[in-house]
Amino acid sequence: MDYFTSLTWKDSIKDIIDILIVTYIIYQLILLVRGTRAVQLLKGILVLVFIWAISSWFDLYTLKWLMNQAFTFGVLAIFIIFQPELRRGLEQLGRGKIFGRTLADDEEITKMVNEVIKAVHYLSRRKIGALIVFERTTGLNEYTESGIKMQSMVSSELLINIFIPNTPLHDGAVIIQGQQISAAACYLPLSENPFISKELGTRHRAAIGISEVGDGVSLIVSEETGQVSLAMNGQVIRDIHEESLISKLHDALKPKVTTKEKKSPFWKRKGGEQ
Repeated sequence: MDYFTSLTWKDSIKDIIDILIVTYIIYQLILLVRGTRAVQLLKGILVLVFIWAISSWFDLYTLKWLMNQAFTFGVLAIFIIFQPELRRGLEQLGRGKIFGRTLADDEEITKMVNEVIKAVHYLSRRKIGALIVFERTTGLNEYTESGIKMQSMVSSELLINIFIPNTPLHDGAVIIQGQQISAAACYLPLSENPFISKELGTRHRAAIGISEVGDGVSLIVSEETGQVSLAMNGQVIRDIHEESLISKLHDALKPKVTTKEKKSPFWKRKGGEQ
């Protein structure tokens, strides 16, 4: 009797571990496709499964045959349709990133922030307008599709060239996903908040608008004053100090790391933080 009791207990523990591992893998796969077009494709697959269930329940022969054919060739279609997501997942698995963020990730984020700050410094001094959006947990693919795809590493030189006036990409927003410039010349939703200052133009309203529909963080350089502002959570901090900007960017993009180095301001302030 003790033997069977022990066997049952061991089997239960094994089943629990098995379920937890599968659940965690499914959770990581959801994180992998979140914010991509794969989410919409998955919804389409669920619709097809629902139609197949209805056809089987009511024994609709022709519809059931059609759904069976679709599922027969659907496996190959899934590999083709989800090829970008599968490749990205395998790359992350090879780098050991799929189960959590590594120290290398933190270093890459720090390097990316430094490149953005250098570009903002240059643009601010020359009063060149700019709008840079950082994607966080809420996917922004809906807005990257409205712009020009780039998939480029973040560098101050590239950002500066994008926003130089009278160039093809200067009008619109740059969206950064991960450590890459995903797209430029993107159109963003304008905030409809009636309490926004009338002094703020379209660029600032777009920065606030994108922070209202998700948790993205936006950097704005005013082409009239050269002031740098930060928009997040539907609010905007105008003419922000460099120290505060660096700190807030690190808190937003790399919450577990605090910035210890303080640098001198790189643009002239005409007023306090608002």
